[in-house]
Amino acid sequence: MPKSESRLAEIVARHERELVPEWLRYQLETVTRRRDLLNDDELRDQSRQFVEKLRASLEATDGNLDVMSPAWVGVRELLDELSRARARQGFSATETATFVLSLKQPLFERLRSDLARDPEALTSELWRTTVLLDKLGLYTMEIYQTSREEVIARQQQEMLELSTPVVQLWEGVLALPLIGTLDSARTQVVMETLLQTIVQTGAGIAIIDITGVPTVDTLVAQHLLKTVAAARLMGAECIISGIRPQIAQTIVHLGVELGGVVTKATLADAFAIALARTGRTVVKLAPAAS
Repeated sequence: MPKSESRLAEIVARHERELVPEWLRYQLETVTRRRDLLNDDELRDQSRQFVEKLRASLEATDGNLDVMSPAWVGVRELLDELSRARARQGFSATETATFVLSLKQPLFERLRSDLARDPEALTSELWRTTVLLDKLGLYTMEIYQTSREEVIARQQQEMLELSTPVVQLWEGVLALPLIGTLDSARTQVVMETLLQTIVQTGAGIAIIDITGVPTVDTLVAQHLLKTVAAARLMGAECIISGIRPQIAQTIVHLGVELGGVVTKATLADAFAIALARTGRTVVKLAPAAS
């Protein structure tokens, strides 16, 4: 083992077998313990691996507490995996960071026991241990936060996809009912979903229904026009339905030009136009004789 002014590596190595069960007991007793998300065996295994990698890194660093150095890669990889897993499982940031920070108490007790006769060394090692575990705790928090942001972004993407279903009303006729506010991100999803469905079905007409869009401003109108233009490039014509009186007034007031796009007040009216353009019609049959 490399010689170091610090005795932390030596103490962790000497008490490694006792540290794991002691640390595990502290974790099991803490108020942040989540037995519904992680069982005792999994927690015990994670604790054992962390103490092993902590000891190996301390022995290899010769007293260097730069946790971003190559000697600490094993610890970082374990914390990466643990933090990402807990972020997906639903742990809070505090519950995740407590895994590392809760090691302070059993480590402090070992330091006090081994260095009781050397107050200066004890103070120094307590400070080094605090700095080290705080750094690792902060690193864990950063990875957790990044992972949570990835989870949230993925969930938002899935919600966008679910909120923009393309329905095939008839052979060659698609409908895209929009509900809620249109922004740049959602417009991109709308456009991609519509174009993909046009390719898959070979539809020649797409009805974009904005009945569920609360307001139409210049930005929303631009997003609609981009979607219409993209569909035209794929060989499909678009009809916009759901033009309520107040929306019509807003569009006129804003001076928005819809570029010759056919607009209708209701989805039913738009569907009738679509059927007519495909050479079909709906007729009312006489009631069947009883």
